[in-house]
Amino acid sequence: MRQPTVRAWQSHLPSGAAPFRLTDLAEGGTLPRLWANRWSAHPEQRVLSAGADPTRFLSGASLLDRTAAAAAALARAGAGAGERVLWPAASSFDAVVALLGALRLGAVVVPVSATMTSHELSYLVGDVRPSVALVDRAERGEWIRAADDRVRVLPLPDLAAGGAPTGGHPPALDSASPDDDALIVYTSGTTGQPKGAVHTHRSLLAGVHAVRLAWGWQPDDHLILALPLFHVHGLCAGLFGTLAAGASAALFERFAPAPVLDAVPRSTMFFGVPTMYHRLAESGRAAELAPLRLCVSGSAPLPADLWHRLHHESGVAVLERYGMSETLLTLSNPLGGERRPGSVGLPLPGVEVRLADTDEGGVGQLLVRGPSLCRGYWDRPEAEGAACQAGGSAPTGWFPTGDLASVHDDGYVTIRGRLTELIITGGHNVYPAEVEAVLLAHPSVKEIAVIGIASDEWGESVTAVVVGADGGVDLAGIAALAERELAPYKRPREFRVVDELPRNAMGKVVRRD
Repeated sequence: MRQPTVRAWQSHLPSGAAPFRLTDLAEGGTLPRLWANRWSAHPEQRVLSAGADPTRFLSGASLLDRTAAAAAALARAGAGAGERVLWPAASSFDAVVALLGALRLGAVVVPVSATMTSHELSYLVGDVRPSVALVDRAERGEWIRAADDRVRVLPLPDLAAGGAPTGGHPPALDSASPDDDALIVYTSGTTGQPKGAVHTHRSLLAGVHAVRLAWGWQPDDHLILALPLFHVHGLCAGLFGTLAAGASAALFERFAPAPVLDAVPRSTMFFGVPTMYHRLAESGRAAELAPLRLCVSGSAPLPADLWHRLHHESGVAVLERYGMSETLLTLSNPLGGERRPGSVGLPLPGVEVRLADTDEGGVGQLLVRGPSLCRGYWDRPEAEGAACQAGGSAPTGWFPTGDLASVHDDGYVTIRGRLTELIITGGHNVYPAEVEAVLLAHPSVKEIAVIGIASDEWGESVTAVVVGADGGVDLAGIAALAERELAPYKRPREFRVVDELPRNAMGKVVRRD
């Protein structure tokens, strides 16, 4: 059976646009260089504002000065070019200034989630071996010292204000080369211990330019940024993208519907995850999203019924996209074309996509390659050949994402689930996302996760874990819906009702739990 072809990334280019070359993804050399040039050219521009208080802001001039001071303080503390710096990924001015200062210095930033436990942080310290750790809580400093007393621990407010041991000469800024390491993002560790995906300045720059171009990001755009910054969606797309486009953003410490919606009249864009969109829809104020020119969703599938509800209530067609820690953002629904519910769209500029080992239904593992891929995993040479085969200056291979996908006849890509979450029952392949999409249509289902339970008879038995809507769960009705809409082998043989589904910090359901 002939497989449909994924539509090429050129579909994202607006008609009549200037000719685009892949070398344009390297424009500016590195992100720190690009940012510093923009801040110097527009010193009075309000670049970042506090979400809860828009009168508090950082201008181009203040960012230029404060990040230089933070870089000098880091250098005095021992964080030279190429040294790893643990960074608490808080959505605050102090945290952002410290992050940008570290990148301007040429240090390698390792984001640390605010929810990380002492055990998880101890593993990270031992694996990445930082020279300096920035902390926003004294307790974290104690955990880090207990893990490795050689790490220099600095309070974040002191660093952001330029305070650190004195002495030494001002360091060189913005002098890292495109192929120098810039960021180590630890994966969620769905199998085994987490691994650190190493991004170079080149891969970060390419990833930012790809979304800037595809989403028509302009200097007059203002982003509502309520995503956590330890993840590539909030950090590499949201923050880095804003700064590279010469645009502005409102930083929210955490997401809540009311303050986010209050910020809409002075904004043009919002990036979120499905959990956020669900809460916006339930707030009764979803119609207030209407003035925004672009709403983006990612990190987990957005249910089609939620997409249609938001579109009906506000007129907003949420744009779904796809990415990973190792690849940054790689696929997106088009800005100017059809934004298809349930699909992640088309490859972003510079990205190639194909499927491997497709089954009789056309579902196979999604492979990607392009300049935004990481160069490999930190201190895992045995993993690099099998995983990060592309990236850097000479992309030569394909990255196996571990996600199962199919391609529509018109070239759009749809994610069907994780390879490790595939259910094989009675010799048939069952993709959890397909079953979930059908059963979510039942009015008594608020949330659902479909998993495989070991079975002597079937190998695995399809099981649906259900969170009920108000009024309780109608299991008989759900089973009847499955009988009408699903082939017999796809229908759940068991239903389990729970109060909530386990999720990670980005709102993804963790099926293994």
